Amino acid sequence: MGSSHVGLRDLPAVLAGQGDSEARVIFADVRLPRVLLAAIVGAALASAGGALQSVLRNPLADPYILGLSGGAGLGAILWSTIAPASSDLGPALRPLFAFAGAVTAVFGLLALSRARGRKNAATMLLMGAVLNATCIALILFVVTVADVGRYQGVMYWLVGSLSPPSGGLLAAIYVCVTTGVIGLTLLGPHLNLLSAGEETAAQLGSPVTRVRLLAILAACLVTAAAVSVSGLIGFVGLMVPHLARLWFGPDNRLLVPASALLGALILIVADTLARVLLAPTQIPVGVITAIAGGPCFLWLFAVRGDEAGAS
Repeated sequence: MGSSHVGLRDLPAVLAGQGDSEARVIFADVRLPRVLLAAIVGAALASAGGALQSVLRNPLADPYILGLSGGAGLGAILWSTIAPASSDLGPALRPLFAFAGAVTAVFGLLALSRARGRKNAATMLLMGAVLNATCIALILFVVTVADVGRYQGVMYWLVGSLSPPSGGLLAAIYVCVTTGVIGLTLLGPHLNLLSAGEETAAQLGSPVTRVRLLAILAACLVTAAAVSVSGLIGFVGLMVPHLARLWFGPDNRLLVPASALLGALILIVADTLARVLLAPTQIPVGVITAIAGGPCFLWLFAVRGDEAGAS
């Protein structure tokens, strides 16, 4: 009788097209798509976090804390609510609505933080946290009034989980994330100037407004693509760019792709732990990142909070 799982000793035979047929099916249809999804989502959140930290000159910025993830999640849920359950367009257009939600959230946050001259890191962090909590509350409200039975997995989705979508949607998400990461990497020289301050960047010839707009839109794109398939996974966008800076330096031309690669690796490891720690019960991967990321955030806030508040 076939094996019910793929062990490390089975992997060489499976990769060679040999071994147990059930093991090959599990690897090709379950394990590999999940690993690819973890890599894509990790790369998206980490690269977005690194770019936002440079654009906003805030070492504590990330898509989750600033409310981009919550806005993207709300947009995705709203589309899932209005789209017919039997429609093939439902999954296909969900990333687009997630993108619209993320864009609305981040530009709403920027507008509110600039009101009455209150543009500083502490204000943005506070307002971002409130915005994210509000989006999560609205998601729960929409699910409750729409059809609870249709969203049985919404709690797992809210804390972040990796259930591979169809191959076509996974490929579309890959294209979106790759495009966004490449765009952020090409903006690296300008992000370096922005990190030194808007006035300095403008004096050195950088089109500050255009660069900020493009960087935020690219961060929204990759965040929305990730959230639309994985839910709200926190702390990856916060932790990984700081690790990348520690190991590769602050140059955004290297930092963005390094954050993407490191984010992909870390989320693959986190998802593996989520699968095996309490097997056969699977922990949502967002729980693992929160357990690791919570202490990391507190440490960063304690060590670099004064620096962030002065931004």
